[in-house]
Amino acid sequence: MNTVPSQRTLTGRATSAIRDVLASGPRGPRSLLLFAGPAVIASIAYMDPGNFATNIQAGAGFGYALLWVVLAANLVAMLFQALSARLGIVTGRSLAELCREQFSRPAVYAMWGVSEVAAMATDLAEFLGGAIALALLFKLPLIAGMAITAIVTYAILFFEKNGFRPMEIVIGALVGVISLCYLAEVFIAPVAWGQAALHTFVPSMPGGGALTLSAGIVGATVMPHAIYLHSGLTQGRIAGCNARERRLLVRFSNLEVIVALSIAGLVNMAMVIMASAAFHAGHSDVAEIESAYHTLTPLLGAGAATLFLISLLSSGVSSSVVGTMAGQMIMQGFVGFRIPVWLRRLVTMAPAFIVVALGVNATQALVISQVVLSFALPVPMIALVRFTRRRDIMGEFANGRMTDIAAIAATGVILLLNAVLLLQTFGVALPGLTG
Repeated sequence: MNTVPSQRTLTGRATSAIRDVLASGPRGPRSLLLFAGPAVIASIAYMDPGNFATNIQAGAGFGYALLWVVLAANLVAMLFQALSARLGIVTGRSLAELCREQFSRPAVYAMWGVSEVAAMATDLAEFLGGAIALALLFKLPLIAGMAITAIVTYAILFFEKNGFRPMEIVIGALVGVISLCYLAEVFIAPVAWGQAALHTFVPSMPGGGALTLSAGIVGATVMPHAIYLHSGLTQGRIAGCNARERRLLVRFSNLEVIVALSIAGLVNMAMVIMASAAFHAGHSDVAEIESAYHTLTPLLGAGAATLFLISLLSSGVSSSVVGTMAGQMIMQGFVGFRIPVWLRRLVTMAPAFIVVALGVNATQALVISQVVLSFALPVPMIALVRFTRRRDIMGEFANGRMTDIAAIAATGVILLLNAVLLLQTFGVALPGLTG
């Protein structure tokens, strides 16, 4: 096992340029790009195959009615990713490292165990998403799609050895592919833009089934590994030498979070809009990625169906890479050591191969993985809120009153929705939530 800290760094030229901006202030939009990267990488968690599955079901089953849920979930995600980034910038430590410092050893090992299970569940969904896309796109057996996805993921992970920037550029390019595919999709599909705009801002809940799916949308949006990851990505990228520089870094980070997660939110809304326009009127029972692809071909043409698979493939590969990075960060933070990335990737791929070998339905496996994440989500959310409101840890950067209220309220709502999702998944009847 490797106990050496991560070797990811910025080049001397990039570090010098960032120091100049911190000393004299930004000199136009181009200088702000020097600080971009962590939120772009974290945003992949909000466009992973789990989002594809829930957004397709939302659009097909309920039309545009749940667009406001996607918007609300994305706003909550912005808040928690901004808090996670701030924690790393201010303290120079990741969320997992702070947990190891602040909690008892039994609690730390329990939190690590839960977080590792969540990382494997996340990777299961992401890895299967890429494999399904390849299998459908090139008419391959699913196991062959998985093998190709594994090889591509390994190849991309090697970019991390060359520092922050190459990995950020690769992930940013894949985000661009996903975004362009869905931009094209919404122009191909016959969208009722007036209805889409109305339901984006006017809440509605057409039955208990919609509430359960709303919990799934939130659960697929606010991801445990993304909350851990963002603090780790900002902690060692560039350190503020004083309070003024840290304030600038936090400001730049907040701006990047808003831009990156706004793009992720628009992609998620585009998924719902496309599914609503294509499926809701005559194919409201579409609930699986495979059936969505096969139904898109006769409805919108082979081009739309191919774009759907390209975006799914980009999502599966990029989120699988980011999931591996997050898993490394979680392990290093909680227990203080790393393992070789190839071994980490092998361990997290194993459940997906086992699922396929046992003949389990791939989409059903995606759903189960989201349920597992629901169990793990409280751990990083509660820890993050607890740490960022403490002045002995954050100093002047501790949460203000309104931020504190918003974070605590959002945590409560998300935990309640996840409880509903879990109860419904296990067949527990809840009054008023049937149908």
